[in-house]
Amino acid sequence: MDLSKFENKTHNEMELLEQILSLDGMTILELGCGAAEITRGVATTGQGRTVIATEVDHIQHEKNQAITDLPNTSFLMAGAENIPLEDNSVDIVLMFKSLHHVPMESMEAAFSEIKRVLKTGGMAYISEPVFAGDFNEVLRLFHDEEEVRKAAYNAIQHTTDKKELNAVSELFFNTPKFFESFDVFDKKVINVTHSDHNLSAELHQQVKEKFSQYMRDNGANFLMPIRVNILQK
Repeated sequence: MDLSKFENKTHNEMELLEQILSLDGMTILELGCGAAEITRGVATTGQGRTVIATEVDHIQHEKNQAITDLPNTSFLMAGAENIPLEDNSVDIVLMFKSLHHVPMESMEAAFSEIKRVLKTGGMAYISEPVFAGDFNEVLRLFHDEEEVRKAAYNAIQHTTDKKELNAVSELFFNTPKFFESFDVFDKKVINVTHSDHNLSAELHQQVKEKFSQYMRDNGANFLMPIRVNILQK
C-alpha cells in the first residue's frame, strides 16, 4: 500500500480513511468511539457497511445509545482488551486516538483481541497523536500523555514483532483541530467525561492563558501531528 502521497501533509482524517481503506460491504469495529463523530461519518458514507462502536465511558455510552438515526450501527460498552464479539467476525478495526487510553498493562491483550475478532486478511487502522505540536503544548499542562503514547507505540511494535499482526504501512500527517473559544475547549477537552482532570483554579488559568496565545478572531486553529499504523491479520 503506497501512502507516500499523504506523508507529512494536512488531512481531514475521515477523508483520509476513506481513501486508504475499502469500507463498503464491510463489518467495521471502532474501539473507543467517544462521541461517535467518526462513527457517524463511517456509517453514513458508502454502501453496505455494518458498524459496531465500543466505548468505556458510561456517560458517553448512554448518549451514544440514544442515537436513533444510524440503523446500521450498534453501540457496545466494552474495552479493547475484552471485545464481546465472535472470533473472525469483523473485516476492519478502527482506533482513533484511543489506544493510549487503554491501560498500559492491557495494551498487549487489546491487540490479541483485535487479532481474534479480525477475519483473515482483515485490517486494523490505529491512529495515534504524536507527542508534539501546539495543541500538545496546551494539553500537557494538565494532562501529559508522553508515557502512555510511548507505551501505545511500543505495543504496536511488539505486536508486529511477534507477527501477531503484520505491519502494512506507517503514515505521518497533520489533522486540523479547531475550537471556537476557550469555553468550547474547556467543555470538550478539560471536562470530557472519560477523564477527571480536576484542575485547580490556578492551573485552569494557566491553561487558559496558554490557549489564548492561539486564539484569533474566528477561534483557535491547531494542527495535530498524527501517526497511523495499518496492520493486517
